Amino acid sequence: MSKLIYKTAESVSPKHPDKMCDQISDAILDAHLMEDPDARVAVDVAGGHGQVFITGEITSRAAAVDPSKIARRIAGDVDVIVHLAEQSPEIAGGVDTGGAGDQGIMIGYACNETPEFLPLEVVLSRRLNQFIYAKFPFDGKTQVTLRDGQIDSIVASFQNVSQQELKKLIKEFISKGSYAVIANAVRQSTNSKGTGSPRFARDDQNGIKIFANPAGDWQRGGFDSDAGLTGRKLMVDNYGPRIAVGGGCFSGKDPSKVDRSAAYMARRIAVDYLRERQAKEVFVRLAYAIGVAEPLEKSVIIDGQQEIIADRYDLTPRGIIKTLNLKRPIYEPTARYGHFGEGFGWDA
Repeated sequence: MSKLIYKTAESVSPKHPDKMCDQISDAILDAHLMEDPDARVAVDVAGGHGQVFITGEITSRAAAVDPSKIARRIAGDVDVIVHLAEQSPEIAGGVDTGGAGDQGIMIGYACNETPEFLPLEVVLSRRLNQFIYAKFPFDGKTQVTLRDGQIDSIVASFQNVSQQELKKLIKEFISKGSYAVIANAVRQSTNSKGTGSPRFARDDQNGIKIFANPAGDWQRGGFDSDAGLTGRKLMVDNYGPRIAVGGGCFSGKDPSKVDRSAAYMARRIAVDYLRERQAKEVFVRLAYAIGVAEPLEKSVIIDGQQEIIADRYDLTPRGIIKTLNLKRPIYEPTARYGHFGEGFGWDA
């Protein structure tokens, strides 16, 4: 008997409490970088039930940044508490000389399952979320489970939409929406490698199990019903639950923090190797010590075979920032649907 293989991933909408916190953190970062490209920013946000708390460290020449105004633009009419300090001089000393802002391990990943070089279940759950959010821009979640490469089940819970309408949207997505575009692209890709055309949906007799608002319809969402926190959706931000992550979040951190910039560089390297080697799957691992410029590990694993990353890449923090042009106000959009596979510079 063959072994069944299940793969599941979820996506959350920009109005989810955690994602609103991510966006506030990154919008504050963008505001500082707009005036001061060398700003040092590490901002965390906690929000819920009418209040937003902004804390962290900022050293910046920017004079016109209003964190409260930024928070209200994203979260609506909320009370805002701001408690920010300057970056620790001990940390600044190591970064000023070109070293990494902290220790850590960063993971890059790319695969040939989708045009975005991401796992199929990740892309499907995200595109479904975007498809629903375009019509109902509220708090919501989607989840897709594959069984042996086919869609087995779909879960969607969205604020201010009925179960009947939500189920209709899911079926529309499957039959003629973004799903069809993804399926066609993946089908062409697999055919070109001679592996045959995969099936994307279960047969008509069994069908796809659909769970639309399985706990019932709901109207209270976002900060009105739940609390949020910067960096709490790591798997949504990265590559889904079947790919390991280094553990550090991205949002609210300027590019001197390697848990952001080096993760972006690791993605760029993974995509490069995937294309150059015509590989199925590529993992990249970078590890740093605080205050040290060069990585302690720079490994690439190409279809299971490990190598040292080519010397053509400058993997120092300064080199990464220059290569990817990261001292720009580009970060708020990354906090909405994930940092990879959305057409950012490190995906190229």
